[in-house]
Amino acid sequence: MEPVLFLTIHFREEIIMSAITTTKKKSFTTFQMALIAVMAAITCILGPLSIPIPISPVPISLTNLAIYLTVCLLGWKFGTISYLIYLLIGIAGLPVFSGFSSGFAKLLGPTGGYLIGFIPMAIIAGIVIDKFTNRGIQILGMIVGTAICYAFGTAWFCFQSGYTVGAALAVCVIPFIPADLCKMVIAMIIGPMVRKRLGTVAQQ
Repeated sequence: MEPVLFLTIHFREEIIMSAITTTKKKSFTTFQMALIAVMAAITCILGPLSIPIPISPVPISLTNLAIYLTVCLLGWKFGTISYLIYLLIGIAGLPVFSGFSSGFAKLLGPTGGYLIGFIPMAIIAGIVIDKFTNRGIQILGMIVGTAICYAFGTAWFCFQSGYTVGAALAVCVIPFIPADLCKMVIAMIIGPMVRKRLGTVAQQ
């Protein structure tokens, strides 16, 4: 319990302080706040949709696809804030987590580490997308962010379930790599097109 609580509080404080700094430099516009809310809503729609697979206690989820799209559209700061809104909505009790689950108990369960791991994933992938225009480097940023998410989630899964690291990787990571790579490619195709139509909303 303590590692998840610490990580939740630590990352929440970092994002809040970053948001405060940003708003001191330039206030949120109504358009930016609307986009943050819209992407949080989209994550709430995609997040519960999951496909159980026989070889793993972790289902295939569309949550990370929503996050990839969000950081492509909003940048790392607003994208991470959007995900935190989604996370808080789920903790508050609305069934927006995978399998239409909800509540703080979900974070403390075997797969809760992945929900926490999505926070550094959004930050890292978003920063790389903000700073580099090369698509290959942007996808590399997504891969690195996703690997860190895997690390958080797998460590907590091992702690909760008693699996060895090798066994946990075999059921919680390796089966999901092909699908996650496909999600990254989809986000990199759709995200820039939508962002171009909306205009630049990220605070560099």
